[in-house]
Amino acid sequence: MARILWLNWSGGGNLPPSLGIARVLTERGHTVAFAGRPEMVPRVKAAGLRAIEFAQAYAQVDRYPRGHPMSRAACYLTSPAVAEEAKTIVETEAPDLILIDGMFPAALAQAAQFGCPAIAVCHQFCFRIIDRWRNTNNTMLNGMRQQAGFPGLPELDRLWLGCDRIIVTTLGEFDGAPLPGWESVRHVGPVLEDEKVAIPIALPWREDDSIPLVLMSFSTGFEQRSVQKLQNGLDALADLPVHVVVTTGGVVDPAELKPSANAVIFKYAAHDPILRAAALSITHGGHGTLMRCLAHGVPMVLIPGLAHDQAPNAAIMQQWGTGVALPGDAGSAAIREAAQQVLSTPSYRQNAQLRSSSLKGVDGAANAANEIEAVLASSPVTGAKDRTSGQALQ
Repeated sequence: MARILWLNWSGGGNLPPSLGIARVLTERGHTVAFAGRPEMVPRVKAAGLRAIEFAQAYAQVDRYPRGHPMSRAACYLTSPAVAEEAKTIVETEAPDLILIDGMFPAALAQAAQFGCPAIAVCHQFCFRIIDRWRNTNNTMLNGMRQQAGFPGLPELDRLWLGCDRIIVTTLGEFDGAPLPGWESVRHVGPVLEDEKVAIPIALPWREDDSIPLVLMSFSTGFEQRSVQKLQNGLDALADLPVHVVVTTGGVVDPAELKPSANAVIFKYAAHDPILRAAALSITHGGHGTLMRCLAHGVPMVLIPGLAHDQAPNAAIMQQWGTGVALPGDAGSAAIREAAQQVLSTPSYRQNAQLRSSSLKGVDGAANAANEIEAVLASSPVTGAKDRTSGQALQ
């Protein structure tokens, strides 16, 4: 069985599906260790997996633009100190295969030096929003790295296509037309894994209550923390004939919010049992949340946050007729109007249910594990490619 190392970006929508894939690999007898920023460590340990902390995650953060909400993230994802530590971790761990988050350019740029097969993992649409991916890597992250005084890293296409395979955790039929030259992409379907903190919770309403249930949940990434967005949603729904369940993902303390009489607020909760009964989800538009809502046939009101994918994801849901997209700074009145529109228009629910049929029986974690094992089978230990003379991308 193989030793697998995951060089991870523990963004809100990235770590849970990564843990789901790791769970399946572990069940099949492989050993999986995660290496990531300090915030990742307790979450990985809670899943029963070994976690390695990047001690240099923020060592060079003072050189990155001050006051930017993504400065710490950009430092971890792009800094030379992290790139050097990634090489040291790989040398120490001596894995048979490395998985690298597609949003981790400092690690992706070292793939040729790692001496074993490397797979990039994209927990998001790939082809459908490729220009957003390129802009985030080539302009935003690379730009912040260069503002810090470091030379730029390669463009996204070179980073991803430099790996043996690219695993994309969405459905191919959802992802638009393939790009020429990107034959290494494998769509495996969404991985809808809950972390250990997301447990079923008891709601105060009867199961046969006819009043519509609304789930409201935004990003679990601290970079996207917004008390105001949650409060706007609560205020928007306060006078509507709905029951409201809010989960704050641990980035907002429920005590910071003023709940309405028709709402309950939790730090964490398993979303699947709630969505099985829900008539509407109000969400930031992260890919995992979209797929979970569509899997249950639940339409959405989408209020994107900072992440590069959320605004285009919201636009896609509106295009598909499965939700209404609002601007990221939408106020209570706009949220109320959008919620009323979705709840009163049957086509939103019908379109979401149509999409759900494509997701039935799809096990993205198992499919991803199959792709990883296929790379291992074709590239035993040293890899099918001769990487011993490889140089890090400059």
